[in-house]
Amino acid sequence: MKILVTGGLGFIGSNFIRHLRRARPTWRIINIDKRTYAGNPANLAGLDVETIKKDICDAKAVDWAMTGCDLAVHFAAETHVDRSILDAGAFLQTNVIGTQVLLDAALRRKVRRFLHVSTDEVYGSVAKGYSKEGDHLEPNSPYAASKAASDLLVRSYFVTHNAPVLITRASNNYGPYQYPEKALPLMITNFMDGVSFPQYGDGKQVRDWLHVVDHARAILLILEKGGLGEVYNIGGSYTCRNRELIERVLKLMGKGKELIVRVKDRKGHDRRYALDCSKLKRLGFKHAYDFEKGLRETISWYRDNPRWWRPLKTAGGYRSYYQTQYKGR
Repeated sequence: MKILVTGGLGFIGSNFIRHLRRARPTWRIINIDKRTYAGNPANLAGLDVETIKKDICDAKAVDWAMTGCDLAVHFAAETHVDRSILDAGAFLQTNVIGTQVLLDAALRRKVRRFLHVSTDEVYGSVAKGYSKEGDHLEPNSPYAASKAASDLLVRSYFVTHNAPVLITRASNNYGPYQYPEKALPLMITNFMDGVSFPQYGDGKQVRDWLHVVDHARAILLILEKGGLGEVYNIGGSYTCRNRELIERVLKLMGKGKELIVRVKDRKGHDRRYALDCSKLKRLGFKHAYDFEKGLRETISWYRDNPRWWRPLKTAGGYRSYYQTQYKGR
């Protein structure tokens, strides 16, 4: 079996490849990755993976990488909401045009299954209840809008071309190898250095937390057993307000609440996400990680791997972004 993974040097993509190496050791894995700021070769160090340093918007490169592949899993995307608010252009180019390029190549190369990885943010804020796969999409950030557009594009290829596609929409991921601009690794690494964490607004936004290994397990299950043309929600095992999460991390790390600094809320900040995962459970999925175990292991991983994250936080690009994002808030 030969599988193409896009964005395999990123957080979720690299964890999926690591899981795939354990679960399907005989598969040949081809990874195409542009190597943006969040694509780190160290994430796949020591693994038997063929990595092609190319942009998914490069049609010739994608067509070549797709040749002979039985399966494709599409992670490659610009993903950080805050960056999309500052500049949406790269999000539309990679998340929409890149997806179109991949779909066209998958049709030409007759890939048997193409799984597009998306997000619960396409549903928008959910005041009560749970988002189901057939609900209307109401994205509220440029990032979420770009992912909703790519979801609809994937659906259109199923209807128009009978393309063998699947779509997954996951809640907030956490775990090892996550670039430290995202909430959990930012707060963990900041707290290690005695640096405050910027809490958006009142901190009462509700998020559902999914361990990245459980996400990888769910994707492989859906890739192999999911119905073509279908959408599957992948929710986590724990839901809480952001403020509660911050305080929980502080307690586990033995730090005080003085390290919480309230800043001006994000523009268009969704108040609550919640996923109905009945469809996934009918495929037989069960979480392997409860949140307490996963969070403790994640804190330990960042504590044990400063050589992985510290160079990222001291790089000029990261420092410039952090200053732009939080100065004056």
